[in-house]
Amino acid sequence: MTTKTPSTDNQSLTDAELLRYARQVLLTGWDIDAQLRLKSARIVMIGAGGLGCPASETLVRAGLGEVHLIDDDVIEMSNLQRQSLFLPSDIGAAKALTAAQMLKQINPLISAKGTVARLTLDNAYELLELAAGKPSLLLDCTDNFATRDIINRISVRYQIPLLSASAIAMQGQLALYEPQLKSGCYHCVFGDVSTDEAVDERTCANSGVLASTTAIIGNLQANAALQYLGLNTNPLTGKLLLWDGSRMQQRMMGYRQDTSCPICAL
Repeated sequence: MTTKTPSTDNQSLTDAELLRYARQVLLTGWDIDAQLRLKSARIVMIGAGGLGCPASETLVRAGLGEVHLIDDDVIEMSNLQRQSLFLPSDIGAAKALTAAQMLKQINPLISAKGTVARLTLDNAYELLELAAGKPSLLLDCTDNFATRDIINRISVRYQIPLLSASAIAMQGQLALYEPQLKSGCYHCVFGDVSTDEAVDERTCANSGVLASTTAIIGNLQANAALQYLGLNTNPLTGKLLLWDGSRMQQRMMGYRQDTSCPICAL
């Protein structure tokens, strides 16, 4: 297979890009300028599992410029039920590296890399490569409240938009926080859940998750990211999307900044 070098010119689309993204550029409201904005975007995705796989694949297929996946986990047999970038032969390999490699095979016109690490407040500046500039968007694709709380604090500290998704059983949630607008953060919506051990221990590993749940929520996350990156629009401003697969229902819950929030209202 011939590997094409990703284009570094974000001011125009190559012939290969025009051909590949032709159906997208034909969309009403999505034109060449939107595609170029997507091409110039750099995202950091924390978590390369059930949510990270479908979200990153859709974004890469759509023409996202650069994706950086951060995950310290390895692929297990139980992951194959829903983590769509992995094969049985990948068991035992690092999720972040394997996912990045697969994404580059799916679309050689983009840049993808993986880092095997656990993101913390202490290493965030280095792992997010903030010395080279802020990423366009953080995508939280993790599966526990404690990690989401850390990612939210990083988002607020460095003023980086955060698209946070969660999926468990047959339910999912999605929100896009913009700390620079002082419109609220993850802590404003969910409170100090990191100290609630009963809640914090609820993960896919011990509570279960239907394969379709992560696929749907991951692609809803990608849909919101595409609009934000390509159209400069937040389709979830002040809203938490709640999806219930058992009833095939979706609804929105409004939120606003907690003026006493210890994270974003300081």
